[in-house]
Amino acid sequence: MNILFFLLDTVFFILVGCALLRAWMNHLRVHMQAQPGRFAMAVTDWLVKPSRRLLPKALAQSRFDWGSFLAAVLLALAYGGVRLALSAGAGALEASPVAVLLGIAWLAGGFLLRVLLQGLMVLLLVYAVLSWVQPGAPVMGTLDRLVSPLLNPVRKIVPTIGGVDLSVLVLLLLLQVAMLAVGV
Repeated sequence: MNILFFLLDTVFFILVGCALLRAWMNHLRVHMQAQPGRFAMAVTDWLVKPSRRLLPKALAQSRFDWGSFLAAVLLALAYGGVRLALSAGAGALEASPVAVLLGIAWLAGGFLLRVLLQGLMVLLLVYAVLSWVQPGAPVMGTLDRLVSPLLNPVRKIVPTIGGVDLSVLVLLLLLQVAMLAVGV
């Protein structure tokens, strides 16, 4: 059963993470033809396009990509439902409908938060490693645009020491503390 949970977590982590990344890239107006945008679009188009048609015009025309965010929420809810059904068996689904829906929502919310925090950590780690080993890589421009809005407030507080920008390390530590604090 642990293998099944691992595979379930991995597949849904990629799907939800790509939907959230797509929303973030669209919010920042990062060109989606650059990597990782092409990958995120390929993985999530099947759900994002129909999700956008469900939204009212006011949300569909806003600066934030609500279609991608809605896709991430729907995927997290699907994860919560599958996880609840597998972990508790048929007995959990025989409980009151309100209890089942609350259980699914609780699992989905925790999973969405975990994917968000871990996804940011992955972006920051890739950015940090590439900035040291291959700062001229084509993907560095895209990564810089994705992480700079998160790093700039930290850079205002944490000074550069000996020519080394420690803001990535500080933000990684803060994200890890946030994950421990919320228990994901």
